Amino acid sequence: MNDTTRQISRRQLLAGAGLGTAGAVLGAVSLSTSAAQAQDKWDYTTDIVAVGGGSAGLTAACAAVSEGDNVIVLEKGPVIGGTTAKSGGVFWIPNHFALRENGVDDAKADCMRYLCRFSYPERYTPTSPTLGLEEPEYALLEAFYDNGAAGVDRMREIGALSSMQWRIWGADKLAPDYFDHAPENKVPYGRPLGPQAADGSLGRGTDMIEQLAAYVTGRGSRILTDHRAMRLVLNDPGEVVGLEAETEGRTITVRARKAVVFGSGGYAHNPAFIRRYQRNHSFGSCATGLATGDFIEIAGAAGAQFGNLSGAWRAQVLVEECLKNPRLPACVFYPPGDSMIQVNRVGRRVVNEKRNYNDRTEIHFGYNPTDEDFSNRLLFMIFDQRTREAFAGAYPLPPPARQSPFMIEGKTFAELARNIEARLAQLASHTGNFSLDAEFSEHLETTVKQFNDYARSGQDPDHHRGAQRYDREWAGLFSPMHPDTTRPENDLTNPTMHPFEADGPYFAFILGAGVLDTNGGPVINEKAQVLGASGQPIPGLYGAGNCIANPSREAYYGAGGTIGVAFTFGYIAGVNAHREPVKAI
Repeated sequence: MNDTTRQISRRQLLAGAGLGTAGAVLGAVSLSTSAAQAQDKWDYTTDIVAVGGGSAGLTAACAAVSEGDNVIVLEKGPVIGGTTAKSGGVFWIPNHFALRENGVDDAKADCMRYLCRFSYPERYTPTSPTLGLEEPEYALLEAFYDNGAAGVDRMREIGALSSMQWRIWGADKLAPDYFDHAPENKVPYGRPLGPQAADGSLGRGTDMIEQLAAYVTGRGSRILTDHRAMRLVLNDPGEVVGLEAETEGRTITVRARKAVVFGSGGYAHNPAFIRRYQRNHSFGSCATGLATGDFIEIAGAAGAQFGNLSGAWRAQVLVEECLKNPRLPACVFYPPGDSMIQVNRVGRRVVNEKRNYNDRTEIHFGYNPTDEDFSNRLLFMIFDQRTREAFAGAYPLPPPARQSPFMIEGKTFAELARNIEARLAQLASHTGNFSLDAEFSEHLETTVKQFNDYARSGQDPDHHRGAQRYDREWAGLFSPMHPDTTRPENDLTNPTMHPFEADGPYFAFILGAGVLDTNGGPVINEKAQVLGASGQPIPGLYGAGNCIANPSREAYYGAGGTIGVAFTFGYIAGVNAHREPVKAI
């Protein structure tokens, strides 16, 4: 069998290593019709099976192993880590040890207001006992607060994961949350944590995965790569007693005496699911290519109920790059540059270009009821030679003296508009014939003049760019000036804005909506149990991470918001799976 030492190239990992969903038969089978029954044996028997080798699945495995259970982790890919391994490894946790040690009171009542306000803005009611949420929704967020810090403490105590307070790389300062200016957010700095590397420095996603995996295998449990979970096995009372997986072209069976925990990915790279569930359109994703949403079909066959299927962690992407390959190494997290704006097909700004990637991307889904169209489906990142040179190499800007095939150029704004229109004509079959408004060029020039006035005054009355700490303080990480540039630093009162140069050339990228990964699927309760159609737990089945209906919905609380929730509910799942009774077969 394969083990955690097997390696794979980065290109293979991004491509998904051929592990798509085409032709796969996913779902559930009864014990009487399972391969184990047909063979009169199980290939493996263990207490708990954890599906997925990312932060959710491995944290669940560590929690269960620490309680004395034997665990088998099944990873679909040839290496473990999933999208966590591609990330910075940051995880957002309320009231954690570092906050407490520094005397910061991250009180539950205050933090719950922030969580509920951000996750459910349309229903948030400060005077309600559940802050306007349904009780199950409130219970999920309460479980996140109650168990996040406890999970971190437990992983540190058992030596499964060393953590430290995360600071912006290169700046060594705490990062503001993504909704730092919410009046409900009483602790806008300091909640993100990161893995501590062996040398004591701040690590990345790979460090997190390596530590969690080492704890699992170091205590006699196993991690099997190249094993794709295919079907749950249920006994006559409808309890989950194991699963079938495929590896090297054959079916193997794994008996789970207590429970199966799914911590697999979303469906970012399942084109059929993207078309079926996502609002409007998603052009691509920087999730691992293995994120094909297998748990949706598997849990559905077991009678699970579903929620937030249209949900995702979002980021803008270069449309043309996605059309070449939707499996991306990176998304446009923070558009670089100060003499830079984003405009729609009419040539007008519609968003604060420096807001966080998840919330900024929502602008692409705005519907125009007059034109019966999504007028912001594509946006255009417009910038001048100053930004092109001063911030060269900050994605998506190419390095100095190099070109990008996705960058459009014009000597004047009018010429740039014509060249954008020509490029759109080439992409028409992929974009629903999206085109510029007839007055785009005229409006763009007016928009730039207005932006220049805003930059000189330091105030953006339209979209408040640079007014919040997030806009300014994240610039150093995602929008650094090139070390060799001869361009002067921005010395204006609002460093996120600078007037465009009076003379061209001018440049543009075509932006669309992408996802880090989706975050909808089977619904869980506060114990991370997957719920059936009746609202009752499916015995022996748990879920965490991007494969479920995420407890935070689409709210990205701060740096590490995705992994923080995945880690916490992975921990909750492992603890409660350990407490499950042994199922009869």
